[in-house]
Amino acid sequence: MAPPKKSKSKKKEKKSTKPSKCRSPPEPKTIESDWWTSFWEKNSTSDAGPKVPKDEEEAFKYFFRISKKTFEYICSLVRQDLISRPPSGLINIEGRLLSVEKQVAIALRRLASGESQVSVGWAFGVGQSTVSQMTWRFIESMEERAKHHLKWPHAERLEEIKASFETTHGLPNCCGAIDATHIIMTLPAVETSDDWYDQEKNYSMFLQAVVDDKMRFLDIVTGWPGNMTLSRLLKCSGFYRLCSSGERLNGQTKALSNRVEIREYVVGYTAYPLLPWLITPFEGKDLSNPMIQFNGKHKEATLLAERALGQLKGSWRILHKVMWRPDKHKLPSIILVCCLLHNIIIDCGDEVNADVPLRHHHDEGYVKQSCQQLEPHGQMVRENLCKHLNTLL
Repeated sequence: MAPPKKSKSKKKEKKSTKPSKCRSPPEPKTIESDWWTSFWEKNSTSDAGPKVPKDEEEAFKYFFRISKKTFEYICSLVRQDLISRPPSGLINIEGRLLSVEKQVAIALRRLASGESQVSVGWAFGVGQSTVSQMTWRFIESMEERAKHHLKWPHAERLEEIKASFETTHGLPNCCGAIDATHIIMTLPAVETSDDWYDQEKNYSMFLQAVVDDKMRFLDIVTGWPGNMTLSRLLKCSGFYRLCSSGERLNGQTKALSNRVEIREYVVGYTAYPLLPWLITPFEGKDLSNPMIQFNGKHKEATLLAERALGQLKGSWRILHKVMWRPDKHKLPSIILVCCLLHNIIIDCGDEVNADVPLRHHHDEGYVKQSCQQLEPHGQMVRENLCKHLNTLL
């Protein structure tokens, strides 16, 4: 015997199939789908108005650092996560649900501008808590869905990288360049620690990156306190362990002009130790002409890592501005996702606007470090490279 409530529900179901003038229309009015038009109109007339391009495509890139095509790709990566786990309260001031596109746009704007959650919320017509939720949900999804955009290259791609370094910089068998930067933050008094207090009296977290010939990140390490030396940071990284054990940079050797075989390696500044697989420049005042010439080529290659970090911090300003009381356990995820976005821009063929990268050094204000560790095998590799370059010049 069916309970009375069940029969009532059936009647309701029948009624629900009939058209009604009072019923809310389909998706367009329940989900805010015209977010870009309203956002552009609102923010192009703000104090920053004169800087906003008049062309719609350029304006989109101005606000979010990426083209609409790349934006659509990023939305496709995170769409399922943002739909399948919708938290409560994700509505705008007009009471409409936020579309996946608007959720992604909120997160990207927060990362790209580095502005406060209140400012970003005002720009989109949402509250501060919504910006916080959206940014973190986007970061969690990107960590999982976009991780294939940051991994050590396969053998075929690695050969392309090595060929490019040799053609452009004269460095045979070079697989990349390494550098590191500080991500500055403000910590609550209860969390302050000398571990995070660096030599320039900032609380900071390190990001170490290895990049290829296209300034694309191949390997990153983050989460370590900014008061470490770059040499110590390197030795705490998985990259160091893999290279030292022969699991990485262990591909085919290359015969130089003097018939000496040279192994795979990366290049880095004098803050790093001279190792068989990490080549640093010659130091000193009385350098020979071949040494000076080698240093010039070496610097050209190492600048790729420096420029990549400058572009990263310029594109995703949340990493460049002082981060206000970040969760130290969440900050590495924010840094990782910004690196993933950096790679996605390159992978999608997007071009970064000329005014986006930092005009000064990515670690402006920090004194250059110098490491005195010189391994004999590393010295031999560097000498052979120096002789090889001298025969070509």
